[in-house]
Amino acid sequence: MSKLKLALHFSLLTFLFFLSSCVGSRVKKTTISQATLMQWEDSITSIIRSMTLEEKVAMLHGKNMFSSAGIPRLGIADLEYADGPFGIREEMVPHGWNSAGLTTDSATFFPTGSALAATWSIDDAYNYGKGMAKEARLRGKDMILGPAINIQRIPTGGRSYEYFSEDPLLAARLAVAYTKGVQENKVAVCLKHYAVNNQELFRGTVDARISQRALHEVYLLPFQQAVEEAGAFGVMAAYNKVNGRWCSENDELENHILRKQWGFRGIVISDWGGTHSTVDAVKAGLNVEMPGQRFLGDALLDSLRSGAVSEEVVDERVRELLRVRFAIPPIPAEKANQQTTSQPEQQHIAYEVAKRSIVLLKNTDHALPINLIKTRRIAVIGALADAHQAQGGVGAGVKALYEITPLEGLKRAIGNDAEITYVPGYPYYQAQQRFQRVSPWHEADTQLMTEAVEAARNADLVIFFAGTGREVETEGSDRQSILLPMGQDEVAAAVAAVNPNMLTVIVSGGAVDLRSIQPLSKALLMSWFNGSEGGNALADVLLGKVSPSGKLPFTLPMRLDDNPAYSLGVYPQQAQQNGDVFVDLVNKKKGEQSAQGPVASYEEDIFVGYRWYESKNISVMYPFGHGLSYASFEYSKLSTSTTRQGDIELQFTLKNTGNCDAEEVVQAYVSRIHSAVQRPQKELKGFARIQLKAGASQTVKMLIPRANLCHWNEKTDGWDYEQGEATLLIGSSSADIKLETTIKL
Repeated sequence: MSKLKLALHFSLLTFLFFLSSCVGSRVKKTTISQATLMQWEDSITSIIRSMTLEEKVAMLHGKNMFSSAGIPRLGIADLEYADGPFGIREEMVPHGWNSAGLTTDSATFFPTGSALAATWSIDDAYNYGKGMAKEARLRGKDMILGPAINIQRIPTGGRSYEYFSEDPLLAARLAVAYTKGVQENKVAVCLKHYAVNNQELFRGTVDARISQRALHEVYLLPFQQAVEEAGAFGVMAAYNKVNGRWCSENDELENHILRKQWGFRGIVISDWGGTHSTVDAVKAGLNVEMPGQRFLGDALLDSLRSGAVSEEVVDERVRELLRVRFAIPPIPAEKANQQTTSQPEQQHIAYEVAKRSIVLLKNTDHALPINLIKTRRIAVIGALADAHQAQGGVGAGVKALYEITPLEGLKRAIGNDAEITYVPGYPYYQAQQRFQRVSPWHEADTQLMTEAVEAARNADLVIFFAGTGREVETEGSDRQSILLPMGQDEVAAAVAAVNPNMLTVIVSGGAVDLRSIQPLSKALLMSWFNGSEGGNALADVLLGKVSPSGKLPFTLPMRLDDNPAYSLGVYPQQAQQNGDVFVDLVNKKKGEQSAQGPVASYEEDIFVGYRWYESKNISVMYPFGHGLSYASFEYSKLSTSTTRQGDIELQFTLKNTGNCDAEEVVQAYVSRIHSAVQRPQKELKGFARIQLKAGASQTVKMLIPRANLCHWNEKTDGWDYEQGEATLLIGSSSADIKLETTIKL
């Protein structure tokens, strides 16, 4: 194709993509980003014609635990998968879950998903993906099993720490940036878990019943934008059902929405052990059954020979696989694992993400940053201060080259400027306890609490570490409560009683109940499961080297029962738990997961997270988007205009009125309370991270695309745009609105 023809082709694709931005379409399309996969169609056609039936089927299932087969005689390499999504998992033996025992596979532990989301930073998300890709390439991997981009529907979700946000736009923009960061560095992503995988309880059997509007506006939006804008090469089918069909054989999800509506040209792989059929799965669009070949091995060959599946269908699945294989240059086995996976560049990325993720929730009387001139003796209390989070619980972990704990970070940063005394205060919850089904929610350990009180009594300052840890928040099960475990509330109360000069750091991936500990704490921070450099980043924030700039990517509710799914009584479901599909796979249990699981009714519809709390006028502990700074910011001079395409252009002045350099995350919401369509009080429609020197000001310019203002019309099965009056709201959180104006849509 000539350069002129190529330019005209891309221009036409751009026009068609814009034209369909708010109009649902059943027409098969290819976006520019997906067109990357379409460059080798003639070569792929030739290869498929030369393949035997057995070679084709061999590509459609796992070869090893983390690879699927290529075509050796044709020089087509296997596809190598890297478990993630917050660090490249250690090398495993080919057919099992045991370590291969390499000395070069120690990787960088990146902050987990909710921590990345708390940065609200497109640049950090891109660099995160770039860092993951670079380490994957060192290991000879072609596809990262991530990012994990499901919506955080319930605070107790076992994988909330992996997921980004309760808000679809925030999750979507980060997913796009992460995907670009990975794929522009010669590794494919595998977006997971497609779709509506918002609970671990009964995840292998549960049927998520959801409206088409909520499905498209909330739960699919991150996947859609990562496919259409970033050109994601891979998608992982979730374990659960959606509206009555398993995700791995869901024609509506895989063929109609993913491939026809979004123009996806890549591959769909099953979650491990998540395939349930042969004919339905391959026809619906599943490319690879992982990790075995129960359904897409000999059973598929039999179905082909009997005519139950046509060879044309299999050829299409193979074609999609070969597109990804051609797009990602393989790393020869002899060049992989030749140097340590974790490298300084990636370690720096992990630090940058960690420092921007830390959320300052409360700071009474400027308790932070810590003044080391006045503070000579510091009591660090809490087992989470010295706990590693790279591994733990069920599912993917990272064999981290190193991990700086909060205690280590503080000791390094403070040195001899103050005396640090550490006591655990409460026991750290361990995996063997969880497998014995011992609850982490119990009374405090008397002896450890006594030691904590004595340490606090003799200190100028107490830094109390509370939260969960990777053994409490884990794949395979949801938390039964968001109360602080291991008697932490009791210990905190006893400590504060003898030393009210107490700061609290929350180490968790999801929400926790802060009603007891919040009033006892002069300052309160969220520091997440924050990666290899998490302790260094936290110390820099506590000591004022860095002004905190993280914002909550989800609402911290006052109590668990305020959450919409709990409030409506649709979670947790009542049924017999029949093991866990992944745990049973790892433990090689032959017991069959029941096909008939409970129904998860998404009765709150589009009213997820802050949309629910604000629309129902329910008080929360801290709102979505909340996060304080050591600086202060002034918002002024808001103005707007509308482009010919219907996008909203806005600008306003932001001034750092504090005495330190800082970053602010500005958030744009739209309210349409007079709409003919039911809507929340407000919805996030744009955001930006702005860096300002002390005393400096900047004109902030933002664009809200017309497509972001559409809603899903269930009658027409497509996106629709409602004209009329709306209120544009600019603020530093969903509840802290600084500027507003009326706009015409």
